[in-house]
Amino acid sequence: MRTLRSPAEAQAACLAAARRGALGFVPTMGALHAGHAALVRRARAENDTVAVSIFVNPLQFNEAADFARYPRTEAADARLLAEAGCDLLLLLDRDAMYPPGFATRIEQPALSGVLEGAARPGHFAGVLTVVAKLFALAQPARAYFGRKDFQQTVLVRRLVADLNLPLEVVVCDTVRDADGLALSSRNVFLSPAQRALGLSLVRALAAAEAAFEAGERDGDALRALLRRGLEALPDAPDYAEVADPGDLSPRAVARPGDVAVLAARVGPVRLIDNHVLGAKMGPFAPRP
Repeated sequence: MRTLRSPAEAQAACLAAARRGALGFVPTMGALHAGHAALVRRARAENDTVAVSIFVNPLQFNEAADFARYPRTEAADARLLAEAGCDLLLLLDRDAMYPPGFATRIEQPALSGVLEGAARPGHFAGVLTVVAKLFALAQPARAYFGRKDFQQTVLVRRLVADLNLPLEVVVCDTVRDADGLALSSRNVFLSPAQRALGLSLVRALAAAEAAFEAGERDGDALRALLRRGLEALPDAPDYAEVADPGDLSPRAVARPGDVAVLAARVGPVRLIDNHVLGAKMGPFAPRP
């Protein structure tokens, strides 16, 4: 595995690889876990070369403190990536990615003003700006994202379509621990008691799926069920919605393929999760 630390070096290596065959690309912010490894393995199976970027993007953080405490685990990340089959590791520096005078932002007001975007103003402008830069650097045939950040995948696909970018966006299933909690780099900040509370999100999604399987289609009823599942949390959720997977609008009448999406704060961590209605969920094992 080669490590590239400047955008120019990264671009040269990726372009050389792309000339030899298909390049698969996995953009990350580091603090990698089994979910990231699954993305790399999928890219490995479908491409000739795999590149992974690690860049903690300051533009997508709403709080300076959250950016400062985001885990940085470069050595462990490199080991995980090498074992998963990464060929090119792009370890990019903030000053190189955003040099003095950098002023461009990419926005999608309609899709970014709801759900996660409403709770975190400006977040998706930061996401789309860095993703566009990374796509320009790597110029991959395929880019791989996890479904846990569902709204992000919707916006990235729209970015690619709107700008006619010549790549495929591949969305992979959320990877969960045995108890159902979606893997996240921020889960390390949860105490055992907070982690147990975090499982409320999983149980709420499972309850909504069970009701949907039993024939419930009323959007308001499903939303109420999601919120009831989160009543044990100390703070009200940021959102608990049943949404159209294309434009993220609330569903009055739910259909298979619609997405139940949740966000709630548990202690120091803001957890997000989602589930595609009509798809199997669980069963999950209790924690020992």
